[in-house]
Amino acid sequence: MKELLTNEQIRDREVRLIGEDGQQYGVISIRDARQIADEKGLDLCKMTPPGVTPPTCKLMDYGKYCYDQQKRDKENRKNQTITETKEIRLSATIDIGDTTRLAQQTAKFIEKGNKVKASIRLKGRQQAHPEIAVKIVEDYIEMVKQATSAPVAVEKAPTQEGRMIYTILAPGKTK
Repeated sequence: MKELLTNEQIRDREVRLIGEDGQQYGVISIRDARQIADEKGLDLCKMTPPGVTPPTCKLMDYGKYCYDQQKRDKENRKNQTITETKEIRLSATIDIGDTTRLAQQTAKFIEKGNKVKASIRLKGRQQAHPEIAVKIVEDYIEMVKQATSAPVAVEKAPTQEGRMIYTILAPGKTK
């Protein structure tokens, strides 16, 4: 939450004053603005960023403003969904049973709303035939699509970067 300058912290000579109900007081001296704030029992809060002349100040209950701001921030954090990226490591020599098990695990991750990065690291002579590893990843993607009830989107097709071949799967859009 951004802290506002209030009351005695404001050092400008003149300010544009707005009342708590939106009433425009116009450009007045800071002394008059503080006096109006004291009469109404409210705080004088500087609302504009530094460098704006004359700065805009508003009459408000600063404690209530901070409370409402914290409540709003908390509500926004509560409604925010955080997606994690899980990683599954495959092998160029993986067997069908292991691939099936990993596809089912990936399906669980996707149903929970997480992204999954599946990767294969090519070792030694495996680097001479990366197409075998790409075929394994493509088969794995098909197994994941069959294992899950939720739609699966292939965010990044199987690609090779150096010794790694990887793909990124994400929850698809529901219709």
